[in-house]
Amino acid sequence: MSTLQIAGGRVLFPDMTVREADVLADRERGRILETGDTAGGDETLDADGCLVVPGLVNAHCHAAMTLLRGYADDKPLDAWLREDIWPVEAALEPADVVAGTRLGAVELLKNGVTALGDMYFEVPAVAEALAEAGLRARVGHGIVTVGKDEAEARADFEEGLSVARELDGAAGGRIRSALMPHSLTTVDADLLEEYAPRAREAGVPLHYHANETADEVDPILEAHGVRPLEHADDLGLLEAGDFIAHGVHVDETEIELLAERGVGVAHCPASNMKLASGIAPVQAMLEAGVTVGIGTDGAASNNDLDVFDELRDAAMVGKLEADDAAAVAAPDVVRAATEGGADVLGFESGRIEAGALADLAVVDLEEPHLTPAHDLLSHLAYAVRGSDVRHTVVDGEVVVRDRELLTLDEAAVTREAERRAGALIERAESDD
Repeated sequence: MSTLQIAGGRVLFPDMTVREADVLADRERGRILETGDTAGGDETLDADGCLVVPGLVNAHCHAAMTLLRGYADDKPLDAWLREDIWPVEAALEPADVVAGTRLGAVELLKNGVTALGDMYFEVPAVAEALAEAGLRARVGHGIVTVGKDEAEARADFEEGLSVARELDGAAGGRIRSALMPHSLTTVDADLLEEYAPRAREAGVPLHYHANETADEVDPILEAHGVRPLEHADDLGLLEAGDFIAHGVHVDETEIELLAERGVGVAHCPASNMKLASGIAPVQAMLEAGVTVGIGTDGAASNNDLDVFDELRDAAMVGKLEADDAAAVAAPDVVRAATEGGADVLGFESGRIEAGALADLAVVDLEEPHLTPAHDLLSHLAYAVRGSDVRHTVVDGEVVVRDRELLTLDEAAVTREAERRAGALIERAESDD
């Protein structure tokens, strides 16, 4: 057995307390062996002056959209998608998706993110890039049937199902999959109803955007006479292990339905604010027992992949939505970004305890904006930045040490992403 010891720091435990402790991980199994005053490991990671936390989980992301960072801003969701994003994505080449995914992986890992849920295209290449970087991920092909004939729509679903079957369990289990139809308003309802049971047979969950804007609610109400998540339930799209993105415009009935069915929610506060989609009722979800994770969405609507930013955003807008300064408190958002997100994605991570997956981030506390250290949980929610992460560990392996990414050539990744992004926009705009 080969072991990794994270030594000399303070540790955030599952009960949200912080204590001085070491963490010892089995690198072969990728699991935490013990915490406390541990014996030295075969390799030691210095956490002096640091706080060791569970690796953050980005529960909903489109990593390859880093190529579109800053390309189209200051528009509502529907116009942004139809006028800017979808036309550019139509010009994507497989190498563009790989370049964007690698760039996203660099940003995520250096910001202490160890796992993500990712919906996009060219998913086998996405999975390979994420695995190469050392990330843990649940991936899926984004299925969109609007504007397609029946044969094309069915082919899109078949690709999504095939990708889910083939990739689930890849990279030694670090890569899992899901069937990922884009949303209830961009995908044919009959095909959703047909393919949901096939996903169940394949043993993979469903993930889709839901109730992101009012424009995604009203058409379903008008056409079916029920709320979107009631409609999703009628189609067989709400089962334990499934998870939705956003959930901004949900009512009490839908929140209760999510809780009853065991369906998680990936809350994306920055993207929701930027696109003026609204504020999700996170406090009501938490009180109802819904499992909530935190997501960045894509860098085209955020515009970064720093989950620490999202903690602060989630807490702030959660208080506004509930009209209560005590709502969506620091422990709530820290838990959502770690254990909650891991539970949403179905990973045994997000907790620092024996037996959990050894996915960890080591936060350097010796910066002026983290001084004084009255309450480190408060700092995690309101003051820590992704740039404060000193080390990142995934599956018991050190992937970032002293801010240096060990798995990819950061400079080469950045250069390639810049080159591919420029060529992509040039192609897309020349096709207009």
